[in-house]
Amino acid sequence: MKVLKLVVLGMVLFFASTAKAQVSVSLNIGPAWGPVGYSDVDYYYLPDVEAYYDVPNSMFIYYDGGSWVRRSYLPSRYRNYDLYGGYKVVMRDYHGRTPYYNHREYKTKYAKGYRGPSQRNIGERPGKWKNSKDYRHSNEVNRGRGVAIDRNDRRGDHSYDGRGNENRNDKGSSDKGDRGHGNGKRK
Repeated sequence: MKVLKLVVLGMVLFFASTAKAQVSVSLNIGPAWGPVGYSDVDYYYLPDVEAYYDVPNSMFIYYDGGSWVRRSYLPSRYRNYDLYGGYKVVMRDYHGRTPYYNHREYKTKYAKGYRGPSQRNIGERPGKWKNSKDYRHSNEVNRGRGVAIDRNDRRGDHSYDGRGNENRNDKGSSDKGDRGHGNGKRK
């Protein structure tokens, strides 16, 4: 019996000494345009565009076509919006999946143009525009990741064409027959 205990103890020590520890660390520091000091939050509210940003999943959440949608980009109407200069309301106490649940309250409390205490961004503006006002021409700034995203990022999203333009179904439009040449009228 004593020998069996020693053999088991020896095996345990052998495997314990040869086993490699695996450590998994998940850092949630947020996007480069996010505010410094809030690595533990799940959402920002962007009052200027009335949208939310899901920090862990790198997704924008906004109201589009009668429902709330999650996308890796903002709609084209905000393509010139400056994520680095815009104010981010940090939602410290919310950890659910629907930050828009109290949207009326956020919209009232933090109206468009709201500016609270000054914020520093986690990173700098990407590319050559970081020291210039021309950063708005960079497609990278409004993507949430700080890098260019190709058209495959929008696969399955039929509200955008292959060039990143929003498709609109204006039933009252007079250019139904327009093929892109002239004014669309045939003589």
